[in-house]
Amino acid sequence: MGEKTNAHPGAAGRAPAAAHPSAVRNVVLVGHSGSGKTTLVEALALTAGAVNRAGRVEDGATVSDHDAIERRRHRSVQLSLVPVSWDGRKVNLLDTPGYADFVGELRAGLRAADAALFVVSAAQEAESVAATTRAVWEECALVGMPRAIVVTHLDTARTSFEEMTRICADAFGRGDPDAVLPLYLPVPGPEGADGHSPLTGLTGLLTRRISDYSSGERAELPPAPDQEAALGAARDRLIEGIIAESEDESLMDRYLDSGGDGLDRSTLIADLERAVARGAFHPVLAAAPAAGGARQGVGTVELLDLVTRGFPTPLERTPPAVAAPSGEPRTAPACDPEGPLLAEVIRTASDPYAGRISLVRVFSGTLRADDTVHLYGHGLDAAGREPRPCHEAEVRVGALTSPFGRQQHPVDRCVAGDLACVARLGDAETGDTLSPPGDPLLIEPWTTPDPLLPLAVRAHGKGDEDKLSQGLARLVTEDPTLRLEQNPDTRQLVLWCLGEAHQEVALDRLRNHYGVRVDAEPHRVALRETFAGRAAGRGRHVKQSGGHGQFAICEIEVEPLPAGGGIEFVDKVVGGSVPRQFIASVEKGVRAQAARGLASGHPLVDVRVTLLDGKAHAVDSSDAAFQTAGALALREAAADARIQLLEPVCEVAVLVPDDYVGPVMSDLSGRRGRVVGTEQGPDGRTLVRAEAPESEIGRYALDLRSLTHGTGRFDRAHARFEAMPPQLADRVRAEGGRQGEGRPGA
Repeated sequence: MGEKTNAHPGAAGRAPAAAHPSAVRNVVLVGHSGSGKTTLVEALALTAGAVNRAGRVEDGATVSDHDAIERRRHRSVQLSLVPVSWDGRKVNLLDTPGYADFVGELRAGLRAADAALFVVSAAQEAESVAATTRAVWEECALVGMPRAIVVTHLDTARTSFEEMTRICADAFGRGDPDAVLPLYLPVPGPEGADGHSPLTGLTGLLTRRISDYSSGERAELPPAPDQEAALGAARDRLIEGIIAESEDESLMDRYLDSGGDGLDRSTLIADLERAVARGAFHPVLAAAPAAGGARQGVGTVELLDLVTRGFPTPLERTPPAVAAPSGEPRTAPACDPEGPLLAEVIRTASDPYAGRISLVRVFSGTLRADDTVHLYGHGLDAAGREPRPCHEAEVRVGALTSPFGRQQHPVDRCVAGDLACVARLGDAETGDTLSPPGDPLLIEPWTTPDPLLPLAVRAHGKGDEDKLSQGLARLVTEDPTLRLEQNPDTRQLVLWCLGEAHQEVALDRLRNHYGVRVDAEPHRVALRETFAGRAAGRGRHVKQSGGHGQFAICEIEVEPLPAGGGIEFVDKVVGGSVPRQFIASVEKGVRAQAARGLASGHPLVDVRVTLLDGKAHAVDSSDAAFQTAGALALREAAADARIQLLEPVCEVAVLVPDDYVGPVMSDLSGRRGRVVGTEQGPDGRTLVRAEAPESEIGRYALDLRSLTHGTGRFDRAHARFEAMPPQLADRVRAEGGRQGEGRPGA
């Protein structure tokens, strides 16, 4: 970390192998969309010798963004694994999407990794770190995951590394700014005609040497005399920060007794590495991609040194909680290649030639091709949602490969701590556990956010219906943050997503990856009808056309019930005017008509229907005739009564920073919502509880993100049906009884 290492890059594209967990580093890159994560991975791969030339995101030529959708959209939409070799160690770089719609991919990357690089753009985040990035930092802090910060885009006009370090310390320091300090100071090059100064090197605060990249490859130089003052002040603060986080209590005394010069560099570097590995100290580095034909990007050597020497090995990670199939907690096996197998499916994808491919993280044991393993799990579910039934089977492990972009390099095994892809692993889903056949275990799965943005889809033509069903099933299997619903009321097929970009990618995959001609249509809200007051109806079904005819007459009274009352049928026939065997027939007809709806075709609810009288014929009356008469009687009652439309109302719980409570409450009120209370939450956040019509919150996932700059989240649950305002009900009837989600007039 403090000195140049003797790196041994492998041949370009060749999958590095790891023989032991101590030689593995699993690192996830986290940051806002456009912060430069994919470009940084490409630069690290170039420096490590894994590629011969760095690709550009704009050209769709990077190793990480190898999916056709990513190449078309110039944006990461899925987790990507790029393994490289550095200093005799295998470094698994996990590149994650930065857009909030693909947070499921980020969650998978966090489960697979043992440390995180937070990438912050000096151009995008010159005033503050993105709220979503801060939220992920807090998640990592809760589990003690080691973290470092990489500042990118420093060649942009009016950017300052010193200012970005202060911003990062404010955002990530958790009240201890000395825990977030730079290890190097950037060395800007000459200012160009556009006013930009490219980054040409870094000055090591511990080594007091310049890593100069101006020639295209790293070279060490002494610092210029005019840099000594700034270098000395930053170095002193770094040393004091290292000492403050050190477990050696004698370091501070030795440092003070010597006047700041009594600690040798190796002691400081060793303590720095231990503090980083414990998650107590978070170094800040600057990096820039290789320019032109350069072989190494600025800061990439230093960053790879930090990863291999400062970040922990899988041996130091606390394994996830495990349980037996019965639910009894079990002790997770240690990270030992010779121990019992414990592995987890991190991500699921499909290949037109290889079929289903599972990215697997091995926590214990060694996974080999042709092994028989026990597959157990129920996939992933959103927090608070009922888990799906478990599935399990003994499956044979197919071919093992190490992914590198679109390429899959065969490997013979995957040791504890490493990651590999497995082809045709039965019906494995993301979050499933692999364990020995004789001792099955289940790793506690990570949670995913509940998708709350609906997308109604339909097959373009009759010939596409089967392909659509198959494509949607595969899509939901690959992406656990998608939820598929067949709505029985609206008869729509609804794909619930996390955002508009998520919707666009889902449709793109259906059309271009699975070859399904699919159309999107407005999502409709399931409404209900009820009687606003008492009404009476007479159903007369009399037909004679030779032979046995049809004869049934019934008289009913309808009255409203309280919300949730359903359909109640009461028999008050006296004198046998309607024979006993036909009473149930009338009820069946009434209930069938209620299910079909009356005024606008929505199911009728919350009424009591009382059968008062009727007539029958000894020969022509039948079950079918009285069913028809019951339905006619209900329709006649509705014709002379005021029918109310009922809309679903949801309970909404919105968690936002305190600064946004006012705007959120005002926005909910504008959606015909009622705020029912607030609760003070942790870390300066407030939980706002409200009730709002479902039709008004169809796009609330997007609107809340915009209103709170990505800091708010919400859950919703069906509460009840309530009467719709008359003017809105009239508009719905005029539109044919269909109500789409969205605010009126939107």
